[in-house]
Amino acid sequence: MFIRSRAPLRLGLAGGGTDVSPYCDQFGGAILNATIGHYAYASVEPLDKPVVQFTSCDQNQSGEYESTTQLEPDGKLDLLKFVHNHAVREFHHNGPLNVRLSTRLDVPSGSGLGGSSTLVVAALKAYAELLNFPLDDYELARRAHKIEREEAGLRGGRQDQYSAAFGGFNFMEFGGNGRVLVNPLRIKESVVSELEASLLLYYTGESRASADIIEEQSKNVEIQNRDAIEAMHQIKQEALRMKEALLRGDFRLLHDVLRSSWEAKKRMASHIVNERIEELYSRALKAGAYCARISGAGGGGFMIFLADPMRKIRVADELRNCEDTGIIYGCHFTGVGAQAWRVKEPTTDS
Repeated sequence: MFIRSRAPLRLGLAGGGTDVSPYCDQFGGAILNATIGHYAYASVEPLDKPVVQFTSCDQNQSGEYESTTQLEPDGKLDLLKFVHNHAVREFHHNGPLNVRLSTRLDVPSGSGLGGSSTLVVAALKAYAELLNFPLDDYELARRAHKIEREEAGLRGGRQDQYSAAFGGFNFMEFGGNGRVLVNPLRIKESVVSELEASLLLYYTGESRASADIIEEQSKNVEIQNRDAIEAMHQIKQEALRMKEALLRGDFRLLHDVLRSSWEAKKRMASHIVNERIEELYSRALKAGAYCARISGAGGGGFMIFLADPMRKIRVADELRNCEDTGIIYGCHFTGVGAQAWRVKEPTTDS
């Protein structure tokens, strides 16, 4: 018997960056995101010998360690070690836990879809299932955020853990002292269908390290960079407008929000966009796309394009003609958050 889990990746539709401290602590942040049918997976299998084994299937990395109460980070699969340490400390009375943890992402790392945070949620969900430790969605997301931001010391926002735990279309509010309120949205099926039909998800062929961008964004708030802070204020308002657009099925407003937030996002920090991203954006619009935006912190990873469903193929062709390193992904929305289940090992007939 072993545990399998998965958690969905997300598209940030509006408000991205306002969930990052210190902005959300001082001014309050607002995000609108939606989870898609691409996932982070985790498997946890009990072992008979006193070791802990980690395997990242998509990164082709693995490691084996003595099963002590707390594993020391050594620069290799450290995020998995922090998840394991948290589970041992919080779910297992700090006793040694002999397991094999395997993980996989459906998309490249550094893609801007919240991959690393979603992976933490999936892995933590699997450990909680293994050790019969009850976690509701808020507590799962809160612990995952603590593991990544406080225990592992990685910079970033708060939306990814909550979107992965809850799933679906959510309007999220972030305040001081770690306050988070997740408001699930009931979007009409016809609106979701039109959005899926219009959406083109494009991987630019280069992953990006968001830490530098997020650090500059945080620094801009600390030093009271007026232009950057005003841009964040505008982006927060765009999340409210996006909520209205989706609930009313107003696609003209939705396109306007994406265009406005694209321009505001570029003022939050340098290196969010570059010449290559601007070139892709410009050529896609000339091919008939209504609007586009970077997913995540920026600098690379995935871009989101919206176009008339009957003309979307022209945009896809233009992006392929623009370069040969990018990848076009299918995209469907999912309303289910993190899940874990038990699997019986297959038997071998003698």
